[in-house]
Amino acid sequence: MSQTPPAPDAGLPTAVTEPVVTAAVTAALEAIAAASSTAELKQVRISHLGDDAPITVAGRSMREVPKEHKAATGKLVGESKGRISKALAARQEELTAAEQEQALATETVDVTLPTDRRPRGALHPLTTLTDRIEDFFIGIGWEIAEGPEIESSWMNFDALNADPEHPSRSLQDTLYLAPEDSGMLLRTQTSPVQIRAMLERGAPLYVACPGTVYRADEIDATHSPMFHQVEGLAIDENLTMANLVGTLDAFAAHLFGGSPVTRLRPNHFPFTEPSAEMDFRCFSCEARLGTDHDPAPDCRVCGGTGWIEMGGCGMVHPDVLRAAGVDPERYQGFAFGLGIERLLMLRNGVADMRDMIEGDVRFSQHYGTEI
Repeated sequence: MSQTPPAPDAGLPTAVTEPVVTAAVTAALEAIAAASSTAELKQVRISHLGDDAPITVAGRSMREVPKEHKAATGKLVGESKGRISKALAARQEELTAAEQEQALATETVDVTLPTDRRPRGALHPLTTLTDRIEDFFIGIGWEIAEGPEIESSWMNFDALNADPEHPSRSLQDTLYLAPEDSGMLLRTQTSPVQIRAMLERGAPLYVACPGTVYRADEIDATHSPMFHQVEGLAIDENLTMANLVGTLDAFAAHLFGGSPVTRLRPNHFPFTEPSAEMDFRCFSCEARLGTDHDPAPDCRVCGGTGWIEMGGCGMVHPDVLRAAGVDPERYQGFAFGLGIERLLMLRNGVADMRDMIEGDVRFSQHYGTEI
């Protein structure tokens, strides 16, 4: 003999009474039948089988049903939920088939049309800019020098006159290779290439050293643990700071065009003496017209100062020349270092360094072909 669900007044929660459950099923079936797309059906599923749906609330209310009514009430709720689920599955199958048929009819592909199956790529803008930098130095008679990215502490620090307690040697700045006493590291600058060039070629010497360097930095909009530098080194008789300024002025004009206005600010680097930071007038705002023109206060390139930092430079320290086997009494030299990512950000208005390293080909394609 089958069990009959109790009447609404039998002390049951309202959510599990037969009229409420029946009304929930009826509303669900009507909504299912009315759904005209799989997207609409998804919303129907959420409304009638989701956490707040009447049939779901009825299921949660089963814990409050008296023991003698649990079997009949449970059967009512279970069968009702099953009807809704079955109707949803059937309607899902119907709508999916209809949408697929519609897609086949409207999204016809003309296979006779010619097409290029090979997607077009592009050189990364850092590669393009590095090539442009190398072209400049080759054009003025310099050589391009390269070296290993794994270097010894002597090449990276000692030969460059860095004190044993210099902060750049700490683990906060430098990535050392295991074991800890190996004395090997990922180079923090391309300056070791200059030492290698002097040891191998002697003087006179004119080399530019582009390459990848590493620092223990967190990645953000303006920093990265791996980035690129280009350093220049000129060793010859009778070289002065005037030769350094002339070289960097010509380099700035090559990259940014026009006749850049530059200045030197005194600074300190262990491998040069005297040392300086070189700035040039902002090429983006009114400051580019000269020092008698005020910069734009809201200029994003120079920050309203009118000046853009180009990089560190100076005359090579005599101790560095001695370490590389060059006679400082006969030869003098100048050196400079520039961040290629920074040059790209300034030259092309890249606001976030992370865009350069995420590998999205659209970033490279944006630059197109440079002449």
